[in-house]
This record gives sequence, structure tokens and C-alpha cells, in this order.
Amino acid sequence: MVKTVSTMLPLGTPAPDFTLVNVDGSTVSLSQFAGAPALVVIFMCNHCPFVKHLADALAQFGHECQSKGVAIVAISSNDVSGFPADSPEQMVHEAELRGYPFPYLYDETQEVAVAYRAACTPDFYVFDKDQKLAYRGQFDSSRPGNDIPISGDDLRSAVQAIAAGQPAPEPHVPSLGCNIKWKPGAEPDYFNAAGTG
Repeated sequence: MVKTVSTMLPLGTPAPDFTLVNVDGSTVSLSQFAGAPALVVIFMCNHCPFVKHLADALAQFGHECQSKGVAIVAISSNDVSGFPADSPEQMVHEAELRGYPFPYLYDETQEVAVAYRAACTPDFYVFDKDQKLAYRGQFDSSRPGNDIPISGDDLRSAVQAIAAGQPAPEPHVPSLGCNIKWKPGAEPDYFNAAGTG
């Protein structure tokens, strides 16, 4: 495990397009979320201890978002040849176990992760009603072993503001997690510059 921080994609960046397969076998595209007051995109996986730490809270947060009309989608881009716990089959089980109410998509080519400049799991992005990036950063300050209670305050405050047409509160603290497991030799240039901690 390499602790890695978010690359902090520039605010205002249009949401990169994607069309990926969901755990239920359906195909989900960015265009399906058009018209939502906000869109939350989470890069995550099954095995990462940082994701496991937040998993139940993410499920609850997903229900909250959907009850308010906010779109939310999760994407796993890990190389499953080296991390079989993150395979699409295991993603199905994980989604059922956690009760994720949002699509959980598999980015087999890792092209979507690269388009978003995703670096870690979990990595959070919130786009506004025009699908322009309005927040990227942490869920909250809780990490495995730091004894800070999980609240989701950072992401929740950002989503509430963005859905209301307001800027997300500053500062945007980078997310921290395990590095995305890139296919051998496929690490994008930005990943090495993302920083580790």
C-alpha cells in the first residue's frame, strides 16, 4: 500500500465522459446524469483499507444524495490481475454487502481514471449542474487508525453548496488513500507527481 493524495484536478474542468458496466450488468454513461443539481464521482475499490473505513458511511451518503436528487456514481479502476479482490465479480458482492445505492462501475482499461486524473482510493469529485468540477477533496478528516469519527462533513458541505448553486466551502483538503493499482507500466505521468504521504 502506497499512501497517495488526490491530484486536485483544476476547478471548472468539465466532467470527462465515460460509459462503463455497472455491477448489475447495465451500462452507465455520464450523459445519464445530465440535469442533476450536482454529480458526485468516487474512485474506489473493494480491498483498500481507506475505502473499507468509509464504506458504510458512503452507502448512507449515497442514500442521502439520491433523496435530494443529487447523482452519485462510483468507479473502480484497479488492475484486477494483481488484485483479484477488486474484480467485477467481487464488486457485485461488495455492493450487495455494503448496500451501495449508487452505480458501481468497472473501468477495465483505466482510461476513465486517467481522464479524471484519479490517483487514490477513495478519490472524490463533485460537479455542478453544468457538469463542471466544483469540488475535489476528502470525505472528511477520518482515516484508519486516527480515531477521528467519520462524519462526511467535507463532502456533504460541498454537495449541499454545489446543489444550491453556491461554491463549495474552502479549503478543499486533498483526499488520501491507497494508490490506484495501475496495470504494469501503465502509471500515468501525473500519478508520480501526485505525491505520497
